[in-house]
Amino acid sequence: MKELFAIDLRDYEENGNVYRRPSARGIIIEDGRIALVYSNTGKYYKFPGGGINENEDMRAALVREVREEVGLTVIPESIREFGSVMRRQKSNYMPDTIFEQENFYFFCQTENRVLEQKLDDYEKELEFSLRYADIDEAIKVNRDYHSEDLFDEIMIKREMKVMQLVKEYMLNNEI
Repeated sequence: MKELFAIDLRDYEENGNVYRRPSARGIIIEDGRIALVYSNTGKYYKFPGGGINENEDMRAALVREVREEVGLTVIPESIREFGSVMRRQKSNYMPDTIFEQENFYFFCQTENRVLEQKLDDYEKELEFSLRYADIDEAIKVNRDYHSEDLFDEIMIKREMKVMQLVKEYMLNNEI
């Protein structure tokens, strides 16, 4: 998969342990709007998706994560690669550890129904919900987002930058 861009804060010791947590994220466009996770407490947007479990196929992780976070059922045959973003920074949770996450983004279509979400506790606290958003509005919301937590700040700015690339793709392909 082609690399879209990389984020490396270089705020860690080079000889630290590396914790790798790859993720799969869905780009779902319907009627010119994009299906996103909205955090009602954090006031930001992100692409639905999440961690790929050990020995799990990334496409299977995509299907599972989209279903859990927003209640949409991905049609497996519709999955197409968009690109990946590598993120490296000092871990917030483990001392002397580098957090490394390659985020794999896929275009996909979903069935025409919304099921109940299956959120983790932290996702419930953030009040994740499905929103079909205008991409310009989502970009603006994320551009204006600020957090005391650098870890979250970097995640939201990454999502904003991918949204900008998706917008460019939509314009070039008249979607």
